[in-house]
Amino acid sequence: MEIGIVGKPNVGKSTFFNACTHGAAEVANYPFTTIDSNKGVAYVTSRCPCGELGLKCQPKNAQCVDGTRLVPTSVIDVAGIVPDAHMGKGLGNQFLDDIRRANVLIHVVDASGSTDEAGNPVKRGTHDPMEDVRFLEREIDLWFVSLFKKNWEKFSRKINLTNANIYQVIADHFSGIGITEEDASVSLRSLGLDPERPKAWTDEDLSAFATDIRIRTRPILIAANKMDIADEDVLKSFVKELGNAVPVSAVAELVLKKASTSELIHYVPGGCDFEVLGSVSPKQLEALEKVRHLLKRFGSTGVQECINESILGILERIVVYPVENEKKMCDGKEAVLPDAYLLKKGSTPRDLAEKIHTDIAKNYIYAVNARTCRRISDDYELQDGDIVKIVSAAR
Repeated sequence: MEIGIVGKPNVGKSTFFNACTHGAAEVANYPFTTIDSNKGVAYVTSRCPCGELGLKCQPKNAQCVDGTRLVPTSVIDVAGIVPDAHMGKGLGNQFLDDIRRANVLIHVVDASGSTDEAGNPVKRGTHDPMEDVRFLEREIDLWFVSLFKKNWEKFSRKINLTNANIYQVIADHFSGIGITEEDASVSLRSLGLDPERPKAWTDEDLSAFATDIRIRTRPILIAANKMDIADEDVLKSFVKELGNAVPVSAVAELVLKKASTSELIHYVPGGCDFEVLGSVSPKQLEALEKVRHLLKRFGSTGVQECINESILGILERIVVYPVENEKKMCDGKEAVLPDAYLLKKGSTPRDLAEKIHTDIAKNYIYAVNARTCRRISDDYELQDGDIVKIVSAAR
């Protein structure tokens, strides 16, 4: 699971989820609407090579809209979090199990300040959204601390008695929350903690380690939601202070997605405007014009920016297009640029082969840059937008 959408109840998480997945998560004005986690597919947007090459692409795993390729990625709408979730209160256990599976978190915050700490509606501007940011980070930190403390005595003794590699012990013990040996090594060095004497670490040391590991393994992007009703000065100050926040109106994006699906408008996700296509009622037109005004003020609804920044920015993914025929840029059935895959930055042609199919990876021979029709080395680091032919004995 790539993206986890998190936040306290009633801040617009399910609306955000529906807006980026075209899903149908239940939406209501009360806490704990989301009981079971909703899973879906969101889409990263990237410039498709079809325009550059003068081709009409035929995508299989997503759409191409006016030269903008929609590349699928997985997303989960996590149950709302309440105070002491790390102790299992509310839906705390489910919340923590859900974020265990996510690589990056989008924290949806009510930037208008119209929901209290428990997610109940209050007068707009009476709740400080910064408290929600600190609250979520604190709950995850406390969860990590509780996991570390649970068996810390046991495996710190093991390290002292057997001279085991502490980085490997930590990675093995906490593999369920995605901690690697590199994470542990970098974190301990940055904090100045002695890897050979873990029994000497204090509670403060463990807390600092938990926070550092949380930052490294669960990066968070803030979706400053309800920008359409938030005080503009407060919103600007909130976004500036955080540095990792995007102004968002999930409601506006959902309106655009529904209108686009109904073919009432032509809209490219993340766009700054849209075109009305069909006959719309006066009420529909009024709603659309309100959204258009919002787009002029902010440049977009912010939803697509959150998805792109999470995947392409924070997780450093690139988009790569595999083909079987480098001259026609097509697959074996002559579908042009049929697939687009998200890979980690630094991936090689063999990694692409593994993404396509394990048999192709096992029987990998070499790869070709489809643009130049030249063979590329096995250790070549794929670049964003590369078009690659994999030659394999499995084909």
